[in-house]
Amino acid sequence: WAMDFVHDQLATGKKLRVLTVVDTFSRYVPVLDPRHSYRGEDVVQTLERVCQKAGYPKTIRVDQGTEFVSRDLDLRAYSKGVTLDFSRPGKPTDNAFIEAFNGRFRAECLNQHWFLTLADAREKMEDWRRYYNPVS
Repeated sequence: WAMDFVHDQLATGKKLRVLTVVDTFSRYVPVLDPRHSYRGEDVVQTLERVCQKAGYPKTIRVDQGTEFVSRDLDLRAYSKGVTLDFSRPGKPTDNAFIEAFNGRFRAECLNQHWFLTLADAREKMEDWRRYYNPVS
């Protein structure tokens, strides 16, 4: 898998951070999770919810963001046998797959909608995720 964040905002100007997760082999997107802010424990919570359905990957490719280098994520990954594969600082090309996905997500979803509320953003992003995935 690969994970990253995409930034956007509501129509009111309030910031959004969207956790994007993609299976790098099948291109399946198990989750797009928008929130106003994210901490390491929030990433763990989202992954737990997803992995209960999809199972745990062997490896997750992430950048050096504070949410990904957090102790919470490190401990949970270790306890589940998941390797966190960190890209080099300042080298988004190390995680090119998720960066390319994020570009498509921005063009096809984020730039196409006004999000009135967080719930509205979740609904529209989930609709796009279902459209994007070949099989849900």
